[in-house]
Amino acid sequence: MRHRRKGRKLGRNPKHQRALLRSLTNALFLTERDAEFDDNKPKVKGRIITTLSKAKEVRPLVEKCVTIARRSLTAEQAASEHNTSAERGSQEWKSWRASDNWRAWNQAIAPVLAARRRCLQLLGNKEAVGILFDEIAPRFEDRPGGYTRIVRLAQPRLGDAGTRAILEFVGVRDRVVQRSERPAFEDSEVAGDSESSSDAAVEDEVAEEATSEATEDGEQSKDSE
Repeated sequence: MRHRRKGRKLGRNPKHQRALLRSLTNALFLTERDAEFDDNKPKVKGRIITTLSKAKEVRPLVEKCVTIARRSLTAEQAASEHNTSAERGSQEWKSWRASDNWRAWNQAIAPVLAARRRCLQLLGNKEAVGILFDEIAPRFEDRPGGYTRIVRLAQPRLGDAGTRAILEFVGVRDRVVQRSERPAFEDSEVAGDSESSSDAAVEDEVAEEATSEATEDGEQSKDSE
């Protein structure tokens, strides 16, 4: 009996399960790295392809790590106000270290360090943690959740015919809903054309009457003479 034990075992023992989810999470974060000159560069940034069951299991861990990194952004911005750009070990840096700004910076940066250590404990990869805090977290600063999506693929995996799926970050390849424009009614166009044609005909009749009256007046004046 499961006894309210949630999650999928995926045919592995608990340690193997944690290692699998950790490696998939690191793989997703590392796709965002700058791999221009890398021999094993990812095909698409922010996307991995795995089985549907694994994607559903690794998604909560990805969301948790992004939330931890996103919540530390406010503390990092507050710490940047008291930071200095002086070179470490210089006289300016030593004077800053002895001032109150260093104490304020030390207190403000503490939540950021705690968040990085927590993600490092969950992931175990310094490069993935750096990419998470430097590139991925600022992208979702104003998003309260739902950073990833799962898209099921139609073609199964070769060998065991397992259902495959795409796990990717949102905000890059989102579907844009385009509403169709309201068509113009032909009746209104026909009515408008008929009205314009009738106005033109009336103007032509008025012009012809005016010219005929002018010619008649000229003939009468000649006869009187």
